[in-house]
Amino acid sequence: MTGLLVVTAVPAEADAVRAGLTDPTVTVAPIGVGPAVAGAATARLLALAEAAGRPYRAVVSAGVAGGFTGRAEVGDTVLGTASIAADLGAESPDGFIPVDELGMPLALLGVGGVVRADPVLLATLRAALPAATIGPVLTVSTVTGTAASTEELRGRHPEAVAEAMEGYGVAVAAAQAGVPFAELRTISNPIGPRDRGAWRLREALTALTAAAPAFALTATEEDGLRA
Repeated sequence: MTGLLVVTAVPAEADAVRAGLTDPTVTVAPIGVGPAVAGAATARLLALAEAAGRPYRAVVSAGVAGGFTGRAEVGDTVLGTASIAADLGAESPDGFIPVDELGMPLALLGVGGVVRADPVLLATLRAALPAATIGPVLTVSTVTGTAASTEELRGRHPEAVAEAMEGYGVAVAAAQAGVPFAELRTISNPIGPRDRGAWRLREALTALTAAAPAFALTATEEDGLRA
């Protein structure tokens, strides 16, 4: 079994992670934007590693994200307790219906609209990043950009701390491969009315570099937590 796989959406995020890495066994790969491409690309990377006889022992979806004001502020680091497909479902006159409530046979795939982080991997990351904000991270295909949609998401997911675009796709690929999964995000902007002037990508990427040493997870450390 080989080291940890860290996947990001874009090369700038991958570069930020690599800049802070202290473990040469960690593989960092930019895989594209959005849950579909993230899931497909992660599944390919996991399958190729397994076919080569060097399967990854865990996968982390990492990168920048929007934070819910009052829960995760610009520059904060977030560790996801779960990755939630926030816009996978159906609209109705009574409001949004999550995919888990539509009667679709998701259980046959071993996943639903919520994929929880591996508890041991999450505990290892939390130990390395004690100041990180902990909570569910929403995965969306369309970035939230109005006050109304922000409040709607807050209402449906009162514990969520951030939103991004890849975590759920990566989580599903990991679940299908039987590989532990977690999500780490650094906050570049508040979720709300779209305002590029309020984005602080440099601060978020700097925070991502600062968090990267947490990926130096040895098999011994994980085995010790699992014991």
